Amino acid sequence: MESKSGRFPFPFQPYPIQESFMEALYTALDQGKIGIFESPTGTGKSLSLICGALTWLRDQEEGKKREAARLLDKPEEGDAVEENSNSQLSEPDWVSEFVQKKAERDMVNKLKDEELKRKKREERLEMIRHNAQLRYDMKRKANEDDEAVKLLQLSREGGESESHDPEEERLIVAEYESDDEATPKSRLCDDDDDEDLEEDHVTKIYYCSRTHSQLAQFVHEVQKSPYGDSVHLVNLGSRQNLCINPEVIRLRNVQMMNDRCLEMQKNKHEKREKAPDLEPKRRRGDAKATCAFSGFENLMAMRDEVLVKVRDVEQLLQHGRETHTCPYYSTRMAIPAAQVVVLPYQSLLHASTRKASGIKLKDQIVIIDEAHNLTDTISAIHSTEISGAQLCRAHSQLSQYCERYRSRLKAKNLMYIKQILFVLEGLVRTLGGKVGQNPNTQSCQTGSELLTINDFLFKAQVDNINLFKVQKYFEKSMISRKLCGFVEKYEGSGVQTHSKNKENRRIEGLGRFLQTLQNKPTDVLEQQVAVEDNPIMASPMMLVESFLFALTNANKDGRVVIQRQACLAQSSVKFLLLNAAVHFAQIVQECRAVIIAGGTMQPVADFKEQLLFSAGVTEDRILEFSCGHVIPPENILPIILCAGPSGQQLEFTFQTRDTPQMMEETGRILSNLCNIVPGGVVCFFPSYEYEKRILGHWESTGVLQRLQSKKKIFQEPKKASHVEQVLTDYSKCIQRCSNAGSGQTGALLFSVVGGKMSEGINFSDDLGRCIVMVGMPYPNIKSPELQEKMAYLDKHMPHVSGKSPGKALVEGLCMKAVNQSIGRAIRHSGDYACIALCDHRYTRSGTLQKLPQWIRSSTHTHTTFGPAFASVRRFFLEKRQRPPL
Repeated sequence: MESKSGRFPFPFQPYPIQESFMEALYTALDQGKIGIFESPTGTGKSLSLICGALTWLRDQEEGKKREAARLLDKPEEGDAVEENSNSQLSEPDWVSEFVQKKAERDMVNKLKDEELKRKKREERLEMIRHNAQLRYDMKRKANEDDEAVKLLQLSREGGESESHDPEEERLIVAEYESDDEATPKSRLCDDDDDEDLEEDHVTKIYYCSRTHSQLAQFVHEVQKSPYGDSVHLVNLGSRQNLCINPEVIRLRNVQMMNDRCLEMQKNKHEKREKAPDLEPKRRRGDAKATCAFSGFENLMAMRDEVLVKVRDVEQLLQHGRETHTCPYYSTRMAIPAAQVVVLPYQSLLHASTRKASGIKLKDQIVIIDEAHNLTDTISAIHSTEISGAQLCRAHSQLSQYCERYRSRLKAKNLMYIKQILFVLEGLVRTLGGKVGQNPNTQSCQTGSELLTINDFLFKAQVDNINLFKVQKYFEKSMISRKLCGFVEKYEGSGVQTHSKNKENRRIEGLGRFLQTLQNKPTDVLEQQVAVEDNPIMASPMMLVESFLFALTNANKDGRVVIQRQACLAQSSVKFLLLNAAVHFAQIVQECRAVIIAGGTMQPVADFKEQLLFSAGVTEDRILEFSCGHVIPPENILPIILCAGPSGQQLEFTFQTRDTPQMMEETGRILSNLCNIVPGGVVCFFPSYEYEKRILGHWESTGVLQRLQSKKKIFQEPKKASHVEQVLTDYSKCIQRCSNAGSGQTGALLFSVVGGKMSEGINFSDDLGRCIVMVGMPYPNIKSPELQEKMAYLDKHMPHVSGKSPGKALVEGLCMKAVNQSIGRAIRHSGDYACIALCDHRYTRSGTLQKLPQWIRSSTHTHTTFGPAFASVRRFFLEKRQRPPL
């Protein structure tokens, strides 16, 4: 079925707000805008994004075909120049016409080539779509082996030596040739060849969201849409999500999985390129492990099958196991021909991850969904922290690596390795420790310090090191990966050696020393640190690389926090990104259009100032769209409670919220609401600490027992893995109470703003008939990180209406959290719920304006509890008497 306008295919008759959404989206994409789209949860935002964007993409492709056909159908004018040479045209005109005709012919030839490629691709995919069992001839020319290598991002070592152990040879960095940016072409990194060999990218839409469950939900919506059978969609994920090789999966840790996979691919490449008669004879047991799931022909076949049928991650894994083919690499090989690429935030928002995944944004469309915290997400992705234990371990490992291979490393390699060691010594020195000693036994003077990037480099005494050149060396030499392989080989966690020859015995000292850095501490706190620290990676040099890369940001855009604990191992240095716009700028500059969508995008003014204007986006390129909810106004009752049943004013500041009077008044409010609200009540506290304190008080004063008599009590679990079970039990309890008609009328769920239940959870219908917000969840204003961010904004952002940007940031963070939490209810057009905001500060005009428009327009303020209680009772009585739809 299509919408009334007939412009946007839709699986059912869309709501008017959905049609408006798609019209605005189409306009934004067509005009190359940066769109900010706000559509409340439950209004069909995902489906509107899909149908609106894919309709534009369809029209765009059809327009290109028509233009190509028009140019290709024009009569050949190859003799025009010769004819005109005999005419009365002057030479400049003749030259001008010659250039014009040549440009036209070049354009026609290019279009012919593109059209031929497109037709071949479509014919191939159509064959597979209509016959899933068909396996056509996949044989290629011999040089396409090299293409496979490029697509799989394999690397070759320079200068093989037959006189050395091949196992050792792979651990040694290749000769590093130049410091200059224009490094001569080498096999180490040849981007131009990659571009030559790679298939042309068609116009596509990159869709990203925060979690894998949100991405899976989007893919399912595409499958159900009118475009589900025709669109070429690729679902990207990490090796942790898409790998099917048992040997890699068992490692579980992302970095170790990446290293093992790349090693197996390289082993396969080396095996393939060595001629059998030239390959030295190996001892039995020396064969290098390769991946059985990365056969080139199989990868190419699965690449095409990925394109002809929309699959989520689970379906990709199933198909990969059935065909014995790697889903991770086949999906990446499908990116150029895909029309829609679905990927997590990290893969799109982080430049180096983007490049490694083969993502090219030039003139493409990007849709960022669930983008209410986009600024914070970009900052978090580009912020990094490293502990004293990891710094010491990295220094020890690199020192041992350098010592072992010193005679085989070229001068430039030795120079940069010594620079990295020098930097590591400086970083450890800022924590008050020394390298070469066990970090678990080194004590530090506790305290924290916040510095600019330049001041930190001075403090570490590494300001004379060119970190840009060091960063480039990390990238070109892949020293971090080499070090991972080195540690795995000699710690016994990776390559297993069967013979204890002389070389093995020589490095036993290394193994013993590395072991001392991983001995389990006896203190309970130290044990927790060790458990969290241990699974990071075989070598923490990757983390060091990320931290040093972060230090190349402009001095004003970041800060470094030094946290000194009693023990060096637990101390840390952390880089904080203050200006997220510097990393978002490349995306908005390269893309044709960027759509930033969310259930609530308030406060939009702060968002535009901090992220878009700072990234160089002008006001005329921004298109804003905001719509109401699909529910009728009478289905929602938002109230602001300024006082409780006993008349106590509600103000949950840090000074007043812990008083017995405030906690008891909150208990009375909840008890009254639970007496009249059917089904489920979800109560959000501003922090885990306050939740623990108030629940403890209620337990000692009998409040919990009173609540338990009306609603069975559930609490947000501490472990994310337990969330599903708690929600299931909560749902079953509500259903059981509604059917049984017993004393309990439902369930009460205690949650925390910003916790596991405040985002991505669906409290529809009886699961969320009332959302109670206790206080205002302001962030910790004493946090050094937040204070530095506020100071940065106050210095670099304009003051609006006399209010400092720093203060606006704090209010914005608070209201974003509130909007996300209360958005858990009202999930479809027939849903209804009450929202109780318990704090008189919600009545301030600036605060009210930051609520979503569809809630703000219906909000009622009550200075006393009696009228509020009566309005809630009346609201649910009316809903109970109304006949079901």
